Amino acid sequence: MHIVAMHSEARARRHGACGRRDWGDGEHIMNPHANLKQIERIVERLERVLAGHPRPIPLHVPTFRGNCAAYVNECIETGWVSSAGAFVERFEADLVRYTGAKHTVACVNGTAALHMALLLAGVKPGDEVICPALTFVATANAIRHAEAMPHFVDVEPQALGIDPVALERHLEDVARREDDGGCLNASTGRPIRAVVIMHTFGHPADVDGVQAVCEKWGLTLVEDAAESLGSYTNGRHTGTIGRLGVLSFNGNKVITTGGGGAILTNDADLATRGKHLTTTAKQPHPWAYVHDEVAYNYRMPNLNAALGCAQLEYLDELLVAKRRLAERYVEAFSDLEGVSIMVEPDGCRSNYWLNALVLEHGTEADRDALLEALHEAGFLCRPIWEPMHRLPMFTACPRGALPVTESFAARVVNIPSSAHLATSDIQKEITSADASADV
Repeated sequence: MHIVAMHSEARARRHGACGRRDWGDGEHIMNPHANLKQIERIVERLERVLAGHPRPIPLHVPTFRGNCAAYVNECIETGWVSSAGAFVERFEADLVRYTGAKHTVACVNGTAALHMALLLAGVKPGDEVICPALTFVATANAIRHAEAMPHFVDVEPQALGIDPVALERHLEDVARREDDGGCLNASTGRPIRAVVIMHTFGHPADVDGVQAVCEKWGLTLVEDAAESLGSYTNGRHTGTIGRLGVLSFNGNKVITTGGGGAILTNDADLATRGKHLTTTAKQPHPWAYVHDEVAYNYRMPNLNAALGCAQLEYLDELLVAKRRLAERYVEAFSDLEGVSIMVEPDGCRSNYWLNALVLEHGTEADRDALLEALHEAGFLCRPIWEPMHRLPMFTACPRGALPVTESFAARVVNIPSSAHLATSDIQKEITSADASADV
């Protein structure tokens, strides 16, 4: 059964055909005396899904098999370990084939890729760039690296991506179109240049809805698809719909290059300029060091790209396993009141990078106690990120109303999501726990 269908059936069993609950309606506040029992039930369900796996179980670890060692050893044996090796262009070509983007630029990490994508999108010092308040800090950091100002907007409650309705309403309140077609924040006097949409936990956001708002207001759409390699919306791979998109291959992602990222674009000129700027703007020459502008040393090394090429060869198998794990979580929590598993939106296919528990509205006080109990049981779970507008370096940034962000920030817990957790014989998978760092 489709995961969304399983989820809908489970909710119907709990609430009745006409009793679907609104996450924000506050209709059910758990009795404080029942909290510990609820936490015990949640821990028991994780025990049920993850039985047989040695503890502690990290949040997400990579899977190394196939040609991983062979390709990396080839780099070492030939001496081609830096960014001039053949695996870099091969990895870019493999990503083109997999995602359907016309061009890719491999970078040292996802933050560098997003920084470069913003520069290619025309973001200038002093501009504002709209992004979700509920995102990983790298999204806002990349905007600051481009010497622009993050401008935070709210997310919608299903996929936790930018809410196009809230975005449109906020722009109507604070912005105006200029005669040159640009968009100006009437409150700050700064140009609003772009919107960065993020696909949270691998679940595709409403790209089409946000794109429509961007077109109306003269804004460039950039997709932060760092978490969503292998995710599709209406048959299109995430990161390929906006003018530019970015991927991440950090150690905790679906596939890893150790550290790495990539820019996706269908614009040949942007791709050419991206490769030039990420390789220190060096002019081609057999020996001379001629650079024509201040640029960046952001090109992915050959060692990292070799690992990426090997991992792409079995990415589809990892996605099948991760989907199987998500199905098991949905089924395990199907009869439990007060908590649900986050599932892909209709019309989308998620990579289920990180599975997420969503506590019912009114039970926010349970989250930290739940995290403590999960860690004590050997499940190294994490809360969702601290919203950007609460971080000290971003408190003065412009923002719209953030009711959904504030609500979900207190109610979401990520649970172990490594692909090997869905396999029946865990000894067949070779995994590393060094990627259990903060997401």
